[in-house]
Amino acid sequence: MKRILILGGGTAGTIVANKLSQELSPDEWKITVVDQSETHLYQPGLLFIPFGIYSENDVKRPRRDYLPRDVEVVISEIEIIEPDKSQVRIKKDKRTLRYDYLIITTGSRIVPEETPGLTEQEWHKSIFDFYTPAGSTALAKKLRTWEGGRLVLNIAEMPIKCPVAPLEFMFLADWFFHEEGIRDRVDLTLVTPLSGAFTKPRAAERLGDILEQKNIKVVPEFNIMEVDPDANKIISYDEQEVAYDLLVSIPINMGSEVIERSGLGDELAFIPTDKHTLKAQKFDNVFVLGDATNLPSSKAGSVAHFEGDVFIKNFLRYIDGLDLKPTFDGHANCYIESGFGKGFLIDFNYDVEPLPGKFPLPGVGPFSLLQESRMNHWGKVLFRWMYWNILLKGKPMPITAQMSMAGKWM
Repeated sequence: MKRILILGGGTAGTIVANKLSQELSPDEWKITVVDQSETHLYQPGLLFIPFGIYSENDVKRPRRDYLPRDVEVVISEIEIIEPDKSQVRIKKDKRTLRYDYLIITTGSRIVPEETPGLTEQEWHKSIFDFYTPAGSTALAKKLRTWEGGRLVLNIAEMPIKCPVAPLEFMFLADWFFHEEGIRDRVDLTLVTPLSGAFTKPRAAERLGDILEQKNIKVVPEFNIMEVDPDANKIISYDEQEVAYDLLVSIPINMGSEVIERSGLGDELAFIPTDKHTLKAQKFDNVFVLGDATNLPSSKAGSVAHFEGDVFIKNFLRYIDGLDLKPTFDGHANCYIESGFGKGFLIDFNYDVEPLPGKFPLPGVGPFSLLQESRMNHWGKVLFRWMYWNILLKGKPMPITAQMSMAGKWM
């Protein structure tokens, strides 16, 4: 019997485990998933907790409910990955798990301690993140009684999980403070290391216009050096300063600590991965999906979904002795909640930036690309149901894994 070991039971790991279970005979293949937590976290939902739209309970489900019964689930921290020996050592019972094929989907994490002053006396008091349940919940409590002032959202460094999340946060904050009747007492500022509001120029221009219309300031090309919590300001390496009363931080994102311990990652602990086949560059029986890769694609759930679809077909070829095809194109598809019951949708890949148009049916939609609409908001709302009931379980989705130009306006 051949063994497939999947490290990480998040979005990418769960999708792949379900799809492999559907394709491979349990009499010939043993599939094992290792994760340190019993709980599966719906990460896009963390953004909505600060504004009272979701609670922490709305974004958590039992992990085992979303993995096939014929897949072995091991709840344990991972000690070290030893690809030269085709084995992984875990902390539970000091076990060693051997494999024929390894799929690494260990995700990414925030590392706020990398920025001096960020996590000292004011962490989760006047300085918050919304990339963790604890951070989102603490910020929700703060916003319930906050009376206004200078709210600054700072992106420490790219890449980050879901590059559109900072924009969504600012749009939702604008809506939230309007609803609370204190928008005129709140100064909203997005401070970013990018040259604009987003990583793709055309989308950055369009979304930047919306930020301006909503009176949300943007401070570009700000590379944070430290936080001064006593003076309530952030300071860049070129000595720019931005003052705040409430700081929302998107800290440095890095790959999993086990990737660092195992010496498999780059300087940010992301694994060098072939951007079209998803095979680890240094190992023939190791594949990497989701946020754990160093690919020049978005670290977002949609990318994990599209990677999973492409990977399964390629992997089935590979185990039959055929060459891998360069089929993953970096496809990403993201809803952007813009507040007041409206939203945007963008669809892009490695080579094509977001374009206007209709999606998924050309000329029909019902969703509009790079345009604000109420239908896009409802698409975002519907996606949560689709995530739990269709996407995670590896069921077919009505979106092609490779990006289509149909319906896009050049």
